[in-house]
Amino acid sequence: MVHKANRPTVHDMRAMKARGQKISMLYVTTLEEAAAADAAGIHMLSIESRFFTPEMREAAGRCFVQVGLPFGPYGGLATAEDYLRAAFRFTAMGGDCFYCAASLDIQKALCDNHMPVVAHVGLIPSYITFTGWRAVGKTAAEARSVWDHVKQLEAIGCFGAELEVVPDRLGALISQNTPMIMLGMGAGPGADAQYLFAEDVLGCTDGHKPRHAKTYRTFAAEYARLQTERIAAFREFIADVNAGSYPEPQHNVAMADAEFAAFKADLGL
Repeated sequence: MVHKANRPTVHDMRAMKARGQKISMLYVTTLEEAAAADAAGIHMLSIESRFFTPEMREAAGRCFVQVGLPFGPYGGLATAEDYLRAAFRFTAMGGDCFYCAASLDIQKALCDNHMPVVAHVGLIPSYITFTGWRAVGKTAAEARSVWDHVKQLEAIGCFGAELEVVPDRLGALISQNTPMIMLGMGAGPGADAQYLFAEDVLGCTDGHKPRHAKTYRTFAAEYARLQTERIAAFREFIADVNAGSYPEPQHNVAMADAEFAAFKADLGL
């Protein structure tokens, strides 16, 4: 277990930005993914609160962990007090900073209570009904809107912001002109961090893949092979049960003849 004193802090992450060091970041959901990220040397993890446990924190090792506070209907957090209680609880569990896509007043309440807040600008999935699934900031007016949002977040004291699906030149310009850590997901190479989902990196899903996603291994094929083998094993088990070939003698608990005879005699059988 990595002692808290040996894990990166907000100060350390800001120092990485100051010296121009790129930050690698993954969204993970399992203990195995978190442990692999730590072993590989990933700098930062995003873990939704529904997956964040003491065991997950331990598996994440030296990674700087962003805990995602569920927005509104997804987790029942509605008021600033709700978010504060959740943030304090996950701080005690080892969370290093907190993703929050709620309103500015809620984000400010967290900042005012010294919680390191990561907000969200550009394409914001929880607000998708207003924008649709598309890049945000391709026009001068929209780029200015993203810029202004970043400046509002700076003013209330946010530590960072996820910068999602914006033009690469906009991503670079914003990152260069804010003290916040800009976590780029489809925001070009100029963002402070490059942020991907582990499921995309590992090729775990079928269907649509975001433009910014890159697959380094193809786990889906291995999962499909394992599922075929799983079904085959279950069918063989059924066949053994039906044929009476399972259980075999080595699977059974033996009882001495004399003891069994005494038992039957006691029953009068």
